[in-house]
Amino acid sequence: MLVTFDNILTTEELAAVRGQLAQAPWASGLSAGPQALQAKKNLQLPEDFAGLADLRRVVIRALNRSPLLLSAALPYKVVPPNFNRYTPEHSHYGWHTDSTLRYLPDGSALRTDISATLFLSNPDSYDGGELHIEDTHGSQRIKLAAGSLVIYPSGSIHEVTPVTRGERLACYLFMQSVIKDTECRRQLHEMDQALMDLRQRCGEADPALVRLTGLYNNLLRRWSEC
Repeated sequence: MLVTFDNILTTEELAAVRGQLAQAPWASGLSAGPQALQAKKNLQLPEDFAGLADLRRVVIRALNRSPLLLSAALPYKVVPPNFNRYTPEHSHYGWHTDSTLRYLPDGSALRTDISATLFLSNPDSYDGGELHIEDTHGSQRIKLAAGSLVIYPSGSIHEVTPVTRGERLACYLFMQSVIKDTECRRQLHEMDQALMDLRQRCGEADPALVRLTGLYNNLLRRWSEC
């Protein structure tokens, strides 16, 4: 399930993040499995960058205040977000799939059900740099406005196409959902979207809406793994 979300970051948050990244050091060859490292030709913020914790807090706060994102992803755990940079000299990330397991700072493991890219550069400020994803719905190319986010199944084969002009800044992260199965998660999201629409039109006390809300929660209870 591929879903996009506009304006995850506010204008002020986006400006603050860009300001920190403009002064940040960048390094290559970080945070990828052995196969992905062969395809990875970009730059990443190192873990010892002093501003990384603040940047991560900004992103996590933004994710948590988006009801549409929470509905689509149903996140259980989130790997601390990372940031990358593409330029004509460090231009692309070839075809790969994301590692199934990631390890959190406390040593626990996270299963990557959902991958996410938060775009930080205006799309007209660079050429190339599309997130190109192949999944059951075919081939899709994503290049969103700054501050917008895309989520997609972590098992999808994907690439970042070469940047030929300008600079592409982005934040990427991985989530373990309370619903492991992608199709079950999609059905719950569609049901929740319909429920949100019905609440606006019928009000919370409508008897049929109360029953449907109960059905949604019972399916969530049946399928969840937390």
